[in-house]
Order: sequence, then structure tokens, then C-alpha cells
Amino acid sequence: MAQTNVDVGGHMQVPPQQGGGRFAFDLNSLPKLQSLPSPLELIQLVRSSMRPWTVFFNVQNFKTAVSMQRLTGRVKRNLSYFQSNYIFVFVVLMIYCLITSPLILFVLGGAAFLCHRLRARNTNITVMGNQLTPRQQIIAVNLGATPLLFLVGAGAVLFWTLGASCFVIASHAIFYNIDAIVTEENEGFLAEVV
Repeated sequence: MAQTNVDVGGHMQVPPQQGGGRFAFDLNSLPKLQSLPSPLELIQLVRSSMRPWTVFFNVQNFKTAVSMQRLTGRVKRNLSYFQSNYIFVFVVLMIYCLITSPLILFVLGGAAFLCHRLRARNTNITVMGNQLTPRQQIIAVNLGATPLLFLVGAGAVLFWTLGASCFVIASHAIFYNIDAIVTEENEGFLAEVV
């Protein structure tokens, strides 16, 4: 039998070990939030497409649907036509819940104050060998405030607000007869506006 020589030598480089072991997290891998609109831009967008409240609360337009097919069409059209009004209803209910929960306001105010101070200082800090940019520091403050918010009852407030908003919005969308204000001629206009 002939002897075979195989060269298995070579130069291997071991990748550098990241600190933290198996569950290491690289803070530089956080996504950039540049594409999100600012809160002021969102408010202006909602205000520009809001329907008049006299139309929204016109009790003469509240009627039951004739069939299930008409009901589903009515709900879809109401949700698209009154979308900004429904967002406003949700925000008002959320503000009501925050006003009636002073501990939640205290935690939110503290987190907002810390975020403002971090943004004003605008310096990097080093934590456990990692450089944290001001944006990452703000994210860390918000992540730290999240458990505090749930300890003071923000979970119950959030679910109450979601439940109440869904009930009010669904009731309006189910019973408001959109056909009384939107006719076949201006339905194309409705699709363009929303």
C-alpha cells in the first residue's frame, strides 16, 4: 500500500472574543431611528386629515346595518374616513388615564427629565467597557423606566385605554352610517384623501 502525505498545516486566526459570554449584546447594533417622523410631524398629519366633530358626532347618522355585507363595508369605510378622529379619541382616553394615575406621571416625568439632561449633555460614557452614545443612553433610560411603569400600574392603564378605545371606536364604526355623508360621486375623493 502506498503512503499518502496530506498537509493539514495552515494559519488559523481565532476571531476576537466579545465580552459577556454567550449572551453578549453589541450596543452598536441598535437600529437607526432616523426614518421615523417626529411627534410634531405626526400631530400635523393627524390634524390635517381630521374630520369635523359635528359630522363625527351627528346622531342622525347612527343607524343599524341592513346586512352583514353592508356592515363590513361600513366599518372599513368609517375606519378609513374617520381615522384621525379615532386616533384623537385614543389620545384623549390615554391622557385621562395618565392624569388619574399620578405615579405613572411621576415615572414618565422622571424619564423625560433624564432623557432631556442626557441629550443636553451630549457626551459618550463608558459602561462595562462599552462606549454609549447619547442616543444609546436615552434608550437605556427608557428601558430602565419600563419595569417601573409596570410596577406603578401602567399595564392596567394601557389595557383599560386599549379596551375603552376599541369599544368606542368599534361602536362608532359599526353604527355610524357613512353612506349619509359619502356618496358614490365623492367616494373617489375619500380614497385620495385617506
